[in-house]
Amino acid sequence: MSEESRARFSAEARAECPDPVLLCLLAAVEADPQADPDEAVAAAGAALDRLAAAVRRAVAERRPRGAEAVAALLAAVLAGRERFHGRPSDYNRLESSLLPAVLERRRGLPIMLSLVWSAVGARAGLPVHGVALPGHFVVAVGGPEEGGPVLADPFRGGRRLSPEDASDLVAAATGGPLTEDMLTPAQPLDTVLRVLGNIRTWAASRPEHARTQLWATELSLLLPRHPAQLRLERAELLVRTGDFLGGAAEMESYAGILDAFDPESAARVRLEAKAARHRLN
Repeated sequence: MSEESRARFSAEARAECPDPVLLCLLAAVEADPQADPDEAVAAAGAALDRLAAAVRRAVAERRPRGAEAVAALLAAVLAGRERFHGRPSDYNRLESSLLPAVLERRRGLPIMLSLVWSAVGARAGLPVHGVALPGHFVVAVGGPEEGGPVLADPFRGGRRLSPEDASDLVAAATGGPLTEDMLTPAQPLDTVLRVLGNIRTWAASRPEHARTQLWATELSLLLPRHPAQLRLERAELLVRTGDFLGGAAEMESYAGILDAFDPESAARVRLEAKAARHRLN
């Protein structure tokens, strides 16, 4: 990714109303060094506009009333006619977390398919937003004035989720109950951080993809809010990809942060930095 594209990513992440679609498109450029960011953004925008036009036509024809009817219409267009859905095997593919590939393949992880639903809904003037349930991202359609919201699962073809279904998903992921705060609209930057976290997790189990994990970590660090430990992850990845001095310097910087509240861990990180420098010999 060029410095210009990263600067654009950073600026959008700090905008008053950051666009998760644009941020995910800019992130996807990292996976394809030959991709032109402007072309990728334009192509994805055209694809989403086409889908929104199909939804608007269906709304004009059916005139759905209420959140359940709107959710059913979105499922008929996006999951039925357009065939957006997911399968367990999609968790094994990097493309399932890259928005341009999701729009092309019509397959992806729950969070990416939910992002498509939300983006299409916004373009079509329909109330749709992501809901970051633990372990499984879904969408909410409609508001109180439409008799909603109702939950739908884009990964499973837009299947309607009852409160019991949502509770079962949360229990399976956390062992705990569904709480009201879990149903609030997902914030754009939290969504992007979760997308990048999925990419990091995918790459972490595949040592040959350390550079993929590195760019996902570096983009996460460009977000205004991120776990501080990502700095150590980046440092370790720099070492794994051959930048021993850069990684050692990042480790020592992170150790300086740890000194104030965890001196034992700070000492261990400094030993890692020393070992990284010795690898130059």
